[in-house]
Amino acid sequence: MKLYISDLHFYHDALIERLDKRDFPDVKSMNRYMLDRWNSKVKGGDTVIVLGDFFGTKDADEVNWVLNRLSGKICLIEGNHDSLWLKREGINLKRFEWIKPYAEFDDHDYTVIASHYPVFCYNHQHLRKPDGSHRTYMLYGHVHNSYDEQLVNKFQTITRNTVVTNAQDVTDNIPCHMINCFCMFSDYTPLSLPEWIDLDKKRRAALNDGDKL
Repeated sequence: MKLYISDLHFYHDALIERLDKRDFPDVKSMNRYMLDRWNSKVKGGDTVIVLGDFFGTKDADEVNWVLNRLSGKICLIEGNHDSLWLKREGINLKRFEWIKPYAEFDDHDYTVIASHYPVFCYNHQHLRKPDGSHRTYMLYGHVHNSYDEQLVNKFQTITRNTVVTNAQDVTDNIPCHMINCFCMFSDYTPLSLPEWIDLDKKRRAALNDGDKL
């Protein structure tokens, strides 16, 4: 099974003190909690695709300590913070099935566009399945739950409400399915694509309800 998560930032204490304001007393507690959440979900045959910013440390021993304790296979979409540790000597890069800046692949009869950064006009966005249902999900990270994420949400709403006539002379709303796999949204747990789809719908509905208040 493929599972997804982004922006774990192991060892990044600034995310406790500011930015995310994660609810942990210290980075050791945060690391332990994220390890436990990962291993409670991920089985030996599962593949976790980390959508960037895996670690917030340059120390090879710290990176390897975590990598050696995570269950399953690991793939990495490179994020801006990953350049800090990926080139350090001694990192156990054999722990990764692959490391890429961007990827496209199939999962649960969908096409997945995987990038650390949100891609607004992503590949295959306009394509649908023969039954007319949407076909492609753009999975991203980077923006955490910041004002940038609010802008991405606004873009999706505008795009979904825009009607166009496509190359097949079909007039319809533009499909736009972008999911932020930010670790705090899933309580630091890697989730499958159907689980992220369900969680995103619930989160988006709650945001829309809040706009009505």
